[in-house]
Amino acid sequence: MDALEQEFTQMVKKYKSTIYTVCMMFGENGGEVDDMVQETLINLWKGFAKFEGRSDMKTWVWRVAMNTCISQDRKQKKRKDSTSSLDALGIGGKLSDDSPADDHQIKMLHDRIQQLGVFDRAIVLLWLENLSYDEIGDIVGISPKNVSVRLVRIREQLKKMK
Repeated sequence: MDALEQEFTQMVKKYKSTIYTVCMMFGENGGEVDDMVQETLINLWKGFAKFEGRSDMKTWVWRVAMNTCISQDRKQKKRKDSTSSLDALGIGGKLSDDSPADDHQIKMLHDRIQQLGVFDRAIVLLWLENLSYDEIGDIVGISPKNVSVRLVRIREQLKKMK
């Protein structure tokens, strides 16, 4: 294994949870998530040697994973029009140690987030991962102020959904 392959392997080990988090948000079932992860790894490998370090490695990984999953999501939507459920994502059943009412609220929130557009879903995912507005802006390519405005509008959309 050459030095570039070793660096890539280390990067994948370091950011594997980030990659899976993004893919889980966009994938509807285990097989689809695995396909997205594999496609993301291919795209990361293709761009790894060209990565110039102008942004943080974590930001670059997020961006590649998001763009890959968004592209895959669009391809899937063209083939079929379906909605995902928590069971299809492989995280059905008991969601927390909280009451059944809390579980119901978590499921409702997830279902509402799935109704958002791909770009807004991506922003919500990053926000739920506790990234700063600056980091979110770097990943999705908008200003931190625009992130703030988008989140306010997304919250309003979520409130209006049934």
